Amino acid sequence: MRVADFNYELPAELIAQYPLPDRAGSRLLVLEDEQAQDARFAEIERLLKPGDLLVLNDTRVIPARLFGQKESGGQVEVLVERIESPQQVLAMVRASRAPKPGTRLRLADAFTVEVTDRQGPFFRLRLVDGGDVLEQLKQHGHIPLPPYIERADEGNDADRYQTVFARREGAVAAPTAGLHFDDALLDRLRAAGVETATVTLHVGAGTFQPVKVDDTEAHEMHSEWLEVGPEACAAVAACKARGGRVVAVGTTCVRSLETAAAGGELQPFQGETRLFIQPGYRFRVVDRMVTNFHLPQSTLLMLVAAFSGYRRILDAYAHAVAEHYRFFSYGDAMWLAPGDPDDLPPSAREGVDGV
Repeated sequence: MRVADFNYELPAELIAQYPLPDRAGSRLLVLEDEQAQDARFAEIERLLKPGDLLVLNDTRVIPARLFGQKESGGQVEVLVERIESPQQVLAMVRASRAPKPGTRLRLADAFTVEVTDRQGPFFRLRLVDGGDVLEQLKQHGHIPLPPYIERADEGNDADRYQTVFARREGAVAAPTAGLHFDDALLDRLRAAGVETATVTLHVGAGTFQPVKVDDTEAHEMHSEWLEVGPEACAAVAACKARGGRVVAVGTTCVRSLETAAAGGELQPFQGETRLFIQPGYRFRVVDRMVTNFHLPQSTLLMLVAAFSGYRRILDAYAHAVAEHYRFFSYGDAMWLAPGDPDDLPPSAREGVDGV
């Protein structure tokens, strides 16, 4: 498939720069039937049914962005991708020149790290001063807002760029579909008979990286760590047995569940995933999806097009633009039902037809 098939026009003013005052106050574009419906997010209560299972990603965003200097005095910006040990991280480093192994960086004028080696776009950094890198991040780091939020992080972001059910530290980007839920809404859903289960996928900065190839088959998916525990597997099995629907909150939950079911049925899984879901994929676990709007030509837009149908998704995005929905991390949400698995982009249809 051609990456260009997944483009759409988005006016810059529709990219949400701040969250709304009320988490559940966002709009919700509902693709349950053929006709898209405009709703408010709190109306998800009428879409969910007793016996449904809401799957949530309990990852917690760490303050992963740091500013500092090289020993030479040059300015650097560090974005931690992954904590590998109490003293070592993988990180992106922005500087006038890429630092070489042995280079020391003084971060936040508080602690020093040394570049030990490079792994693709990432640099491995080791704490020189001792201590614990996560504690240093908590004391001196900034919330790593996505690049399309064109401002520095502010005090409110420490709370709002975090789900209310975040528990396990390790993400450098929020699972943003979960940002719309507050405790009161979750309590009402549980009281109405909607079950919940959690998985963990530590979202990496690679989720914002553009696809740099023309053909999706040539794209190398970034790796992210996830865990689907036995409790989540049992909850999914019980949901299916009672005739309920598995509703994944966000593409991270979709990738977690589908990775754990790659062998044919859902099994506990812990480890790395590079699962790239694009049109033509057959879903094994997920029955419904709650998701935010995604960047043009992104792997996440390809995922939702695989779930609900290519043309259906692009039509829905065009509707959202026309109706001035708010886009991306702090923006509005969608409720997606499965679409026609053969609703493929033009380039894929050409390949099938031999044109």
